[in-house]
Amino acid sequence: MSKLFIAGEVLHSAGSLEELKNVKGQKAVIVTGGSSMRKSGSLDRAIGFLNEAGIETKVFEGVEEDPSSATCFDGAEVMRKFQPDWIVGLGGCSAIDAAKMMWVFYEHPDADFDEMTKPFSVPTLRNKAKFIAIPSTSGTGTETTGLAVITDREKGVKYPIVSYELTPDIAIVDGEICATMPAHVTSNTGLDALTHCVEAYVSNIEDNYADALAKGGLDIVFKNLKEAVNNPGNIKARQNMHDASFMGGLAFNNAWLGIVHSLSHQVGALYGIPHGASNAIFLPNVIRYNAKATERFPELAQVIGKETAEDLAVAVETLRSEVNNQASIKEFGISQEDWDKNLDYIANNAFADPCTGFNPRKPTVEELKDIYNACYHGEVVNF
Repeated sequence: MSKLFIAGEVLHSAGSLEELKNVKGQKAVIVTGGSSMRKSGSLDRAIGFLNEAGIETKVFEGVEEDPSSATCFDGAEVMRKFQPDWIVGLGGCSAIDAAKMMWVFYEHPDADFDEMTKPFSVPTLRNKAKFIAIPSTSGTGTETTGLAVITDREKGVKYPIVSYELTPDIAIVDGEICATMPAHVTSNTGLDALTHCVEAYVSNIEDNYADALAKGGLDIVFKNLKEAVNNPGNIKARQNMHDASFMGGLAFNNAWLGIVHSLSHQVGALYGIPHGASNAIFLPNVIRYNAKATERFPELAQVIGKETAEDLAVAVETLRSEVNNQASIKEFGISQEDWDKNLDYIANNAFADPCTGFNPRKPTVEELKDIYNACYHGEVVNF
């Protein structure tokens, strides 16, 4: 038997943030990042709508990019003192992922972070609170996934915490919240959504629902990402990209991902490379690598009027260029010496990443190193 895992309630359209005023509860902690949600007015609007619902609010601000386990512990302590029955993640994926882990430590103060890095090891939630996810970026799909990516600063490793317990109870997918998103963030996150669609479609888990969502999301990204980058005030394009992000997230929540994400997690943790940017660098060569093990890429290529796996890889490279993203890892200022010094470390971590287990072709550490080196230099390689 298969089961479709999805956010319990999905509210999607421009202006849907207002639906917060219909939430039933007593107290809510809103978790957000730096200042963008406050500057845009989205934070104050969320507080106002929750207050209309009779819900007392407290805000935890300052979640950093690539949130650390330490930040999650700090937020959980705030929650334990306030005792909310709702936790609201408002902002980019970092804020929402951190809020998910704060939720875990709020309900289970003694939970072992290292233990939870093993797939499906998060303890049972919803004993004290439920979760609302309100994304401000169109990429990760975290508003409907059982996934939180948390960074161990000491080890320089990103850990994808995987459990359907983390799937939000309510997702609010409001394109208006994205209107102030900078062009480079729109580009990076949109390419992340694209990667989710591709990897979910070719994963070693076959799921008809995930397949339809992956194809639909890919089509929307190719039709709308350039417009969202070039004309940020186009709310229709913003909403379309927000919907594509959700669709990609829902697809991979049920079919999971592959080695593009395994590779990206490592360079993000060690070098601070934006996740969507590194995904877009790795994706074309991973398509070429995986094409040796699956015949599904031509089906995706046909969605955008192409025919072969190579056509799809080239289309990704073209879109990447059109939205002004980097074509190689070295463009982020990483020296050859620094790269060579860390290559074995990141390749072994990528091999151990949970996403590797869902890739259609089983890689070796040496093959991952080959992909890394090609993408460091921006080389096109058929593996």
